[in-house]
Amino acid sequence: MGSSKHHDKSGPADRLFGKIANVTSQAAGRATTFIIAAGVVIVWAITGPIFNYSDTWQLIINTGTTIVTFLMVFLIQNSQNRDSAAIQVKLDELIRTSAARNSLVGIEHLTDEELEDIRAKCEQRAKAEKAGDKSVERMGDRARTAADKAVS
Repeated sequence: MGSSKHHDKSGPADRLFGKIANVTSQAAGRATTFIIAAGVVIVWAITGPIFNYSDTWQLIINTGTTIVTFLMVFLIQNSQNRDSAAIQVKLDELIRTSAARNSLVGIEHLTDEELEDIRAKCEQRAKAEKAGDKSVERMGDRARTAADKAVS
């Protein structure tokens, strides 16, 4: 079944970036990280009067937040891409091994219009199945009522 190596196409830089992105995105989502960031902003705000709200004082927070935001965009996007790919593989495997339609495997590569068309068709089928289920339920209720009358 192919190579036993887990990362056939990724080099050491890709693996290192993936690890850094994973650790950073997990750390960024913790309450402690938020508290530290809020603390930095509070300390910066408190020091405003000390530095007479100078241009340098303002530049420090602007530069710091810009750099952090710029780097976090790439790290978070990397983590989202990996999470999305992993979920997609799991869903594809569930579809492939279940009674679901195998034609749905790989639809994430379709255009927005094609996906919308498939979604609309799935909704129509779901509504039709729901109507069919209600019809069967009503027939079952009628059959039980008729059986009860026959027995009484």
